[in-house]
Amino acid sequence: MKDSNRIKIFNSILIILALIFASFLYYNDGISLGNYKNNNSNNENLSIYFMDVGQADSIMIKLGNEYALIDAGNNADGNLLVDYFKSIGINKFEYVFGTHAHEDHIGGMDDIINNFEIDNFYMPDVITTTKTFEDVLDALDAQNVEFDTPKIGDTFTLGDAKINILYVGTDKSDLNNTSIVLRLDYKDTSYLFMGDATSVVEQEISKDNIEADVIKIGHHGSQYSSTESFIQKVNPTYAVISVGKNNSYNHPSDTIIKRLTDNNIKIYRTDIDGTIKIDSDGNYINFTTIITNTNG
Repeated sequence: MKDSNRIKIFNSILIILALIFASFLYYNDGISLGNYKNNNSNNENLSIYFMDVGQADSIMIKLGNEYALIDAGNNADGNLLVDYFKSIGINKFEYVFGTHAHEDHIGGMDDIINNFEIDNFYMPDVITTTKTFEDVLDALDAQNVEFDTPKIGDTFTLGDAKINILYVGTDKSDLNNTSIVLRLDYKDTSYLFMGDATSVVEQEISKDNIEADVIKIGHHGSQYSSTESFIQKVNPTYAVISVGKNNSYNHPSDTIIKRLTDNNIKIYRTDIDGTIKIDSDGNYINFTTIITNTNG
C-alpha cells in the first residue's frame, strides 16, 4: 500500500474517532461522574445544578420551563451566575430562596434580583445589618419584588415536583439555624437541601419523614452538621457537598466524610467535581459534571 493511501486511511480513522468523542460529550452534557442507570433525558426531566461557587452555596432547579434557585453564592459570584443562567436561556425564576442571611448564601442575590423576573422570593424573617443583606433589600425594593417568609409545612409546586418547607428558624444568635430547609419530591425521587442547618435543626426535623435519595449536606460538610442519627434517618444514596478548594475552615470535616462513606453514601463535591448536575425522570437519578466558569 502506498504511503499516501495509508495517510488517508489514518486521517479517516481520526475523523471518525473525533466524531464519536464529540457525540459522547454532546449527549452526556459533560463528563460522567459515575455509571448511569439511564442516559435518557428531555426537557421534562428534573435537573438540579449544584453550582461551583467555591466556599458558598447556589443550587438551580429546572423542570420543564420552570426554574427555582436556592441561594446565590458570595458577592463575587453574582455576575458569574447571572451570565451562566442567561446563557442557558433562563429569564425568570418561579421561586428564589435565600436560605439564610450569610454572605456565602445571599452575596450574589442582588444580582439575581436585578437581572431576572422573580415570581416568589423567600428568606427567613431575620433582619441583619450587613451590607450584603441591605443590598438584597435594596434590589428587592428597586425591582418591586415582595420579600416573604415561608412557614413550616408550606408546599410549592414546580411543574410536577413539590417543594416542601421542613424548617425555617428565627434565632438571630445563630443564623445557620435560621436556614430554610427544603425537600423536593419528583415522582419516585426526593432531594433534601439543608442550607447551613446544624445538628440542632437536624434533631428538630427528624421527627418527620426526611428520607431522601440525595442530600445537600449542611454547612459545607462541617462537623456541626450531619450527625450519625440524622444521616441514618435520611438514608440517602447520594450526598452533595458545596465547598471551596483549600478553604480555611477545613471543610468538609474528615469525620463527616468517613460517616458518609461508612453509610455507603456516594459523595460528590464541588471542590473536586466542579458544578454537579443531576438529571432525573422521576425514577432514575443521573449525575454529570459541567464546566460553568462560575467559580470566581
